[in-house]
Amino acid sequence: MTDFSYQLYSSRNFGPLADTLSMLSGMGYKEVEGYGALYKGLDDLGALKGLLAANGLRMPTAHFGLDMLEGDPARAVEIAKTLGIETVYCPHIGPDDRPDDAEGWKTFGMRLDRAGAMIRAEGLGFGWHNHAFEFEKQADGSVPMESILEGAPELEWEADIAWIVRGGGDPLAWIDREGDRITSVHMKDIAPAGEKADEDGWADVGQGVLDWQGLWAALKATPAKHFVMEHDNPSDDARFAKNALTAAQSY
Repeated sequence: MTDFSYQLYSSRNFGPLADTLSMLSGMGYKEVEGYGALYKGLDDLGALKGLLAANGLRMPTAHFGLDMLEGDPARAVEIAKTLGIETVYCPHIGPDDRPDDAEGWKTFGMRLDRAGAMIRAEGLGFGWHNHAFEFEKQADGSVPMESILEGAPELEWEADIAWIVRGGGDPLAWIDREGDRITSVHMKDIAPAGEKADEDGWADVGQGVLDWQGLWAALKATPAKHFVMEHDNPSDDARFAKNALTAAQSY
């Protein structure tokens, strides 16, 4: 049986963290995924490690901002090794810093490759986590995700399926073409048009418009080892966590 994970960003407006971890453990989650604000400025990594252990949870994957990866990679490695993180994913680049053509995105991929060098040298995996903008065609007809992967041949990919769709991409086509780069997956769903406006149009996994049954079959043929539930703005994180896990376990 797959041990499903939960992106703690989904509960950033709830908590406190100890309560969130206890809630997830009680539901049957075995893994969680960290994000930058969780450990940025955190002095006592041991306390967070202890909270995870007390709840029987592992944190095999986590997001680290490019600012830390480039500015203080030793700290990123220290956090990862203390918390048992096995693969680091860089999750985002701001709008003002985004290239606008194929060559620029390929160069960005090369930049990621350099940022990940120290991470990989420490025996950890390193990859990129997508949003929608990587699948929106540029004026030159290129698609940023293609250019990023071309510029960084060793880069792993945490595929956020719903963001691929919001960016205009076909997730099954991407899984077919680049599935060997996918080492982790974000499982999230999109509400039918006009629904869930108070949750930014996202839905609990299995309750939206994505064909998760078909996606699951395709994703299980990739090297992906971690399947992470995420909702960017749930009004009730307990409802989301429970519904998502129940749906995922049925596939």
